[in-house]
Amino acid sequence: MKVPTIEGVIRRRILMNYRADPSVASKVLPKGSPFQLKLFDGYAIVGICLIRLEEIRPKGLPNFIGISSENSAHRFAVEWKGENGENREGVFVPRRDTDSLLNSMAGGRIFPGVHHHSDFCVTDQEGEISIRISAKNIEKPLVSFLAKETNEFPESSVFQSLAESSAFFEAGCIGYSSRPNSSKLDGLTLKTMRWQVSSLNISDLQSAYFDDAAIFTKGSIEFDHALLMRNIAHEWHSEPVIDLGK
Repeated sequence: MKVPTIEGVIRRRILMNYRADPSVASKVLPKGSPFQLKLFDGYAIVGICLIRLEEIRPKGLPNFIGISSENSAHRFAVEWKGENGENREGVFVPRRDTDSLLNSMAGGRIFPGVHHHSDFCVTDQEGEISIRISAKNIEKPLVSFLAKETNEFPESSVFQSLAESSAFFEAGCIGYSSRPNSSKLDGLTLKTMRWQVSSLNISDLQSAYFDDAAIFTKGSIEFDHALLMRNIAHEWHSEPVIDLGK
Protein backbone atom coordinates (compact mmCIF):
# COMPACT_ATOMS: atom_id res chain seq x y z
CA MET A 1 0.00 0.00 0.00
CA LYS A 2 1.73 3.18 -1.22
CA VAL A 3 0.61 6.32 0.61
CA PRO A 4 1.90 9.85 0.09
CA THR A 5 4.31 11.28 2.64
CA ILE A 6 2.27 12.67 5.52
CA GLU A 7 3.48 15.42 7.84
CA GLY A 8 2.23 17.01 11.02
CA VAL A 9 2.91 17.48 14.72
CA ILE A 10 2.96 14.89 17.48
CA ARG A 11 1.36 17.00 20.18
CA ARG A 12 1.58 14.19 22.74
CA ARG A 13 2.91 10.63 22.49
CA ILE A 14 2.96 8.10 25.31
CA LEU A 15 4.75 4.77 25.00
CA MET A 16 3.25 2.40 27.57
CA ASN A 17 5.73 -0.48 27.82
CA TYR A 18 5.45 -4.00 29.18
CA ARG A 19 7.96 -6.85 29.47
CA ALA A 20 6.63 -10.25 28.46
CA ASP A 21 7.54 -13.91 28.14
CA PRO A 22 8.79 -14.32 24.54
CA SER A 23 7.20 -17.78 24.18
CA VAL A 24 3.80 -16.21 24.86
CA ALA A 25 4.24 -12.93 22.96
CA SER A 26 5.52 -14.69 19.84
CA LYS A 27 2.11 -16.32 19.33
CA VAL A 28 0.65 -12.92 18.37
CA LEU A 29 3.00 -12.44 15.41
CA PRO A 30 1.55 -13.31 11.98
CA LYS A 31 2.24 -16.86 10.86
CA GLY A 32 4.76 -16.97 8.05
CA SER A 33 6.02 -13.44 8.70
CA PRO A 34 9.76 -12.67 8.77
CA PHE A 35 9.37 -11.07 12.19
CA GLN A 36 11.15 -12.22 15.31
CA LEU A 37 10.64 -10.59 18.66
CA LYS A 38 13.28 -8.01 19.50
CA LEU A 39 14.28 -9.00 23.02
CA PHE A 40 15.81 -6.93 25.79
CA ASP A 41 17.39 -8.68 28.76
CA GLY A 42 15.56 -11.83 27.66
CA TYR A 43 12.11 -10.21 27.56
CA ALA A 44 9.77 -9.36 24.70
CA ILE A 45 9.00 -5.64 24.81
CA VAL A 46 5.35 -4.95 24.00
CA GLY A 47 2.99 -2.11 24.74
CA ILE A 48 0.71 0.67 23.56
CA CYS A 49 1.52 3.86 21.70
CA LEU A 50 -1.03 6.59 22.54
CA ILE A 51 -0.58 9.55 20.26
CA ARG A 52 -2.30 12.85 19.63
CA LEU A 53 -1.63 14.02 16.09
CA GLU A 54 -2.30 17.55 14.83
CA GLU A 55 -1.98 19.36 11.48
CA ILE A 56 -1.87 15.99 9.67
CA ARG A 57 -1.86 16.47 5.87
CA PRO A 58 0.03 15.41 2.74
CA LYS A 59 3.53 16.90 2.78
CA GLY A 60 3.77 20.32 1.20
CA LEU A 61 0.20 21.41 1.88
CA PRO A 62 -0.49 24.24 4.37
CA ASN A 63 -0.89 23.17 7.99
CA PHE A 64 -4.29 24.84 8.41
CA ILE A 65 -5.94 22.13 6.30
CA GLY A 66 -4.54 19.38 8.53
CA ILE A 67 -6.65 17.21 10.83
CA SER A 68 -6.23 16.24 14.47
CA SER A 69 -6.96 12.95 16.21
CA GLU A 70 -6.33 10.79 19.26
CA ASN A 71 -4.98 7.35 18.39
CA SER A 72 -3.59 4.19 19.94
CA ALA A 73 -1.59 1.27 18.58
CA HIS A 74 -0.79 -2.00 20.37
CA ARG A 75 2.82 -2.82 19.53
CA PHE A 76 5.29 -5.71 19.63
CA ALA A 77 8.97 -4.86 19.15
CA VAL A 78 10.32 -7.00 16.29
CA GLU A 79 13.30 -7.41 13.99
CA TRP A 80 13.67 -9.05 10.58
CA LYS A 81 15.74 -9.30 7.44
CA GLY A 82 14.96 -6.82 4.67
CA GLU A 83 14.69 -7.54 0.95
CA ASN A 84 18.47 -7.24 0.55
CA GLY A 85 19.28 -9.19 3.69
CA GLU A 86 19.88 -6.12 5.84
CA ASN A 87 18.87 -6.15 9.51
CA ARG A 88 15.73 -4.13 10.19
CA GLU A 89 13.69 -3.44 13.32
CA GLY A 90 10.38 -1.91 14.23
CA VAL A 91 7.02 -3.01 15.60
CA PHE A 92 4.18 -5.29 14.60
CA VAL A 93 0.81 -3.66 15.33
CA PRO A 94 -2.09 -6.10 15.88
CA ARG A 95 -4.63 -3.40 16.80
CA ARG A 96 -5.14 0.30 16.08
CA ASP A 97 -7.82 2.63 17.50
CA THR A 98 -8.75 6.23 16.74
CA ASP A 99 -11.37 8.81 17.64
CA SER A 100 -11.36 10.05 14.04
CA LEU A 101 -14.11 8.76 11.80
CA LEU A 102 -11.98 9.68 8.78
CA ASN A 103 -9.02 7.65 10.08
CA SER A 104 -11.23 4.66 10.80
CA MET A 105 -12.72 4.77 7.29
CA ALA A 106 -9.28 5.15 5.67
CA GLY A 107 -7.56 2.50 7.78
CA GLY A 108 -6.77 -0.59 5.72
CA ARG A 109 -7.70 1.29 2.54
CA ILE A 110 -5.61 4.47 2.40
CA PHE A 111 -3.57 4.07 5.58
CA PRO A 112 -2.07 0.76 6.78
CA GLY A 113 -4.05 -1.30 9.27
CA VAL A 114 -7.66 -1.41 10.38
CA HIS A 115 -8.41 1.55 12.67
CA HIS A 116 -11.22 0.79 15.15
CA HIS A 117 -13.40 3.82 15.83
CA SER A 118 -13.32 4.19 19.63
CA ASP A 119 -14.09 6.79 22.30
CA PHE A 120 -11.13 8.61 23.86
CA CYS A 121 -11.53 10.52 27.12
CA VAL A 122 -8.36 12.56 27.65
CA THR A 123 -7.26 15.08 30.26
CA ASP A 124 -3.82 16.62 29.90
CA GLN A 125 -2.91 19.56 32.11
CA GLU A 126 -0.28 20.73 34.58
CA GLY A 127 1.90 17.65 34.14
CA GLU A 128 -0.89 15.15 34.76
CA ILE A 129 -2.51 13.01 32.07
CA SER A 130 -5.46 10.65 32.20
CA ILE A 131 -6.63 8.60 29.23
CA ARG A 132 -9.50 6.15 28.94
CA ILE A 133 -10.33 4.40 25.67
CA SER A 134 -13.67 2.65 25.30
CA ALA A 135 -13.94 0.29 22.33
CA LYS A 136 -16.99 -1.34 20.80
CA ASN A 137 -17.71 -4.92 21.87
CA ILE A 138 -15.20 -4.72 24.74
CA GLU A 139 -16.75 -4.38 28.19
CA LYS A 140 -13.60 -3.26 30.02
CA PRO A 141 -11.65 -0.16 29.02
CA LEU A 142 -9.33 -0.91 26.14
CA VAL A 143 -6.85 1.31 27.98
CA SER A 144 -7.19 3.36 31.14
CA PHE A 145 -4.53 5.02 33.31
CA LEU A 146 -3.38 8.06 35.22
CA ALA A 147 0.06 9.52 34.55
CA LYS A 148 2.26 12.19 36.06
CA GLU A 149 5.36 13.67 34.49
CA THR A 150 8.52 12.94 36.47
CA ASN A 151 12.30 13.25 36.22
CA GLU A 152 12.83 9.81 37.77
CA PHE A 153 13.17 6.65 35.69
CA PRO A 154 11.79 3.59 37.55
CA GLU A 155 14.40 1.32 39.16
CA SER A 156 12.08 -1.66 38.54
CA SER A 157 12.47 -1.39 34.74
CA VAL A 158 14.55 -3.91 32.80
CA PHE A 159 16.17 -0.86 31.19
CA GLN A 160 18.95 0.68 33.26
CA SER A 161 18.20 4.29 32.34
CA LEU A 162 15.99 6.65 30.39
CA ALA A 163 18.74 6.93 27.76
CA GLU A 164 18.86 3.14 27.29
CA SER A 165 15.09 2.94 26.92
CA SER A 166 15.05 5.92 24.54
CA ALA A 167 17.63 4.31 22.24
CA PHE A 168 15.66 1.04 22.11
CA PHE A 169 12.44 2.71 21.00
CA GLU A 170 14.01 5.26 18.67
CA ALA A 171 15.47 2.38 16.64
CA GLY A 172 12.03 0.79 16.18
CA CYS A 173 10.51 3.48 13.95
CA ILE A 174 8.87 1.14 11.38
CA GLY A 175 5.38 -0.23 12.05
CA TYR A 176 3.72 -3.07 10.14
CA SER A 177 0.01 -3.92 10.20
CA SER A 178 -2.11 -6.63 8.60
CA ARG A 179 -4.24 -5.71 5.60
CA PRO A 180 -7.94 -6.77 5.87
CA ASN A 181 -8.66 -10.14 4.21
CA SER A 182 -5.18 -10.28 2.76
CA SER A 183 -1.85 -12.00 3.26
CA LYS A 184 -0.07 -8.66 2.88
CA LEU A 185 1.41 -6.50 5.61
CA ASP A 186 1.65 -2.72 5.10
CA GLY A 187 4.33 -0.61 6.72
CA LEU A 188 4.98 3.00 7.67
CA THR A 189 8.12 4.67 8.95
CA LEU A 190 7.84 7.43 11.52
CA LYS A 191 10.49 10.10 10.90
CA THR A 192 10.77 12.64 13.70
CA MET A 193 12.57 15.94 13.26
CA ARG A 194 13.99 15.41 16.76
CA TRP A 195 13.76 12.58 19.28
CA GLN A 196 13.24 13.53 22.91
CA VAL A 197 11.54 11.49 25.63
CA SER A 198 10.87 11.92 29.34
CA SER A 199 9.56 9.64 32.06
CA LEU A 200 6.01 9.16 33.26
CA ASN A 201 4.82 7.77 36.57
CA ILE A 202 1.81 5.50 35.87
CA SER A 203 -1.02 4.50 38.23
CA ASP A 204 -4.40 2.78 37.91
CA LEU A 205 -3.35 1.09 34.68
CA GLN A 206 -5.85 -1.17 32.89
CA SER A 207 -5.49 -2.82 29.48
CA ALA A 208 -8.19 -5.07 28.08
CA TYR A 209 -5.63 -6.48 25.64
CA PHE A 210 -2.57 -7.04 27.80
CA ASP A 211 -4.65 -8.06 30.84
CA ASP A 212 -6.45 -10.72 28.78
CA ALA A 213 -5.41 -14.14 30.12
CA ALA A 214 -6.46 -15.72 26.82
CA ILE A 215 -3.60 -13.80 25.15
CA PHE A 216 -1.10 -13.45 28.01
CA THR A 217 -1.27 -16.19 30.61
CA LYS A 218 -0.96 -15.24 34.27
CA GLY A 219 2.55 -14.20 35.17
CA SER A 220 3.70 -13.91 31.54
CA ILE A 221 3.54 -10.10 31.31
CA GLU A 222 4.24 -7.14 33.58
CA PHE A 223 4.14 -3.37 33.16
CA ASP A 224 7.67 -1.95 32.88
CA HIS A 225 7.67 1.82 32.33
CA ALA A 226 6.24 4.67 30.25
CA LEU A 227 7.74 7.42 28.11
CA LEU A 228 6.39 10.80 27.01
CA MET A 229 7.08 12.91 23.92
CA ARG A 230 5.63 16.35 23.19
CA ASN A 231 5.49 18.79 20.28
CA ILE A 232 7.50 16.85 17.73
CA ALA A 233 7.33 17.66 14.00
CA HIS A 234 7.23 14.42 12.06
CA GLU A 235 6.55 12.62 8.78
CA TRP A 236 5.12 9.22 7.84
CA HIS A 237 6.71 7.35 4.92
CA SER A 238 5.58 4.15 3.18
CA GLU A 239 7.57 0.93 3.56
CA PRO A 240 7.68 -2.02 1.12
CA VAL A 241 4.75 -4.43 1.43
CA ILE A 242 5.50 -7.80 3.02
CA ASP A 243 3.55 -10.56 1.27
CA LEU A 244 3.07 -13.62 3.48
CA GLY A 245 1.57 -15.49 0.55
CA LYS A 246 4.90 -15.78 -1.26
